[in-house]
Amino acid sequence: MSEKFHVDSGNSFMTFKRKSGIRTVDMRLKVGVMGGAGSDIPQEYLQKAMQLGEALADAGCVVVTGACPGLPLAAARGAKLQGGMVVGISPALSLDEHAYKYQSPTLAHDVLIFTGSGLMGREVVNIRSSDIVIIIGGSSGTLGELAIAYDEGKLIGVLTETGGITHLVKEILEACNKQTGARVIYGSDPQKLIDQLLDIYRKEHFLHPSCFCRGTSDDTANPADGRVQDVVCGMWIDPDTAAAQRTRKGTRHVFCSLQCAEQFDALAEVFDQDLTPTETDSRAQS
Repeated sequence: MSEKFHVDSGNSFMTFKRKSGIRTVDMRLKVGVMGGAGSDIPQEYLQKAMQLGEALADAGCVVVTGACPGLPLAAARGAKLQGGMVVGISPALSLDEHAYKYQSPTLAHDVLIFTGSGLMGREVVNIRSSDIVIIIGGSSGTLGELAIAYDEGKLIGVLTETGGITHLVKEILEACNKQTGARVIYGSDPQKLIDQLLDIYRKEHFLHPSCFCRGTSDDTANPADGRVQDVVCGMWIDPDTAAAQRTRKGTRHVFCSLQCAEQFDALAEVFDQDLTPTETDSRAQS
């Protein structure tokens, strides 16, 4: 391998470093804000949600919500005030249904995605569209989103002192007694919580962002044991348990995570020019 690539998620962008310079893939981290959508939320909770949105925008993250009123809307408004981008995952089939049937907001969002899946059905899309999930207030709907995020191994933040289920989350997850790969961070200060979550994601969690990405933390394995090097992050992994693979010009590349595979796609021309093939796919030649 002529040059070493690694992932640096600083400034909420995925970047690739080589000895000859830095390549940046224009894909921001997406942070889902899931919380109470009621109409009787105390002003202090709404203010915290707005501060959360402001902090996410300042960090360069895309804010993802369920395109609903209440605390997620306050976070969306905070993000917009700071020039951030907000994506709403709507339960509706159309803008008309979104605004009329679901009585949901539009103006604080840059993009609305109409799932047509209803309130519960769109929860899965909310979580899987987010790199990090933050729980703020909420009741049964937010609890469902927490359960999906936890089961799927997401990095989760809980903004405490915002009412709803937030004071019960730790007890609920302890009762579940289930190891999923998820990591849960608690904090009452929006800015500090965001800083901590982004630091953990950049340093650790991006290697295995969900249960669907079969990453490995063993980056010192000897290639003699049959492992193959992920040409993006440099980790040595078992080809049979890799999260993804690509075949280019008769050469099979395997990856520790879906992110590495997509980063390889984005920089394919660089790998073609600069990198030595890592594994010839004998099956393609046989």
